[in-house]
Amino acid sequence: MIGEEPTGFGANPSFFDLVRAEGGSAPARGAPAGEGAVAAPHGTTVLALKFGDGIVMAGDRRAVEGMAIADRRMDKVFPADDHSTIGIAGVAAQAIELVRLFQTELEHYEKVEGAHLSLEGKANRLALMLRAWMPMVMQGLIVVPLFAGYDLARREGRIFRYDVIGGRYEEIDFHATGSGGRDAKGSLKKRYRPGLDRDEAIRVALEALLDASEEDAATGGPDPRRGIYPSVYVATAEGTDEVDDETLRAAYEQVLETRQETG
Repeated sequence: MIGEEPTGFGANPSFFDLVRAEGGSAPARGAPAGEGAVAAPHGTTVLALKFGDGIVMAGDRRAVEGMAIADRRMDKVFPADDHSTIGIAGVAAQAIELVRLFQTELEHYEKVEGAHLSLEGKANRLALMLRAWMPMVMQGLIVVPLFAGYDLARREGRIFRYDVIGGRYEEIDFHATGSGGRDAKGSLKKRYRPGLDRDEAIRVALEALLDASEEDAATGGPDPRRGIYPSVYVATAEGTDEVDDETLRAAYEQVLETRQETG
């Protein structure tokens, strides 16, 4: 009827809101808490830093379940869309669900509106999704993402961190979160400088994760024998690309060589 609000797929550019309105399993619904704590794999350390052409985001590959290693090859960094990345720390299954919903949310918005959200808009949308996650947080199923990307309007990389209830904060140069985040940030503080090039930024990221792995048991360092290296993505004006293992191997060897030279 005339004057009624439109309904259906095209009425709302938010896929997340659409799923909730249709009674789907969006995070806000949350299953009832059972008796006792549920053992679940946790992802640990992720970080992001700016360089001259954009941002680098990296995460170690270890997932832990209590004092045991649950997975040595878990991916914790993902492309959110063509110009942004998202990293996860916290309960692994819930974090990956959040990433998939966020990726679908951005794709859905683009198809409905015919345009990309701004980087700031993406960051704000992720904050709203985290606020809807509160029932999960109250059950101890905590997810702390890190979001970064290339801002096409500002022509620069930007980094956003979050707290468990959806607070959003922008970082100027770098940030790290997860169980090894404190040690990784300490390393980034020493090694970071404005104007790094792409290769230098990758080496700084790898060294920060290596430093964190030496202090935090839940953070896994590179394992060349098994061919396990951190997940690393680079976002620039040209798009978002995953750094291949050969590049990471060479960067890791350079980090070790520099350590040997400096004692």
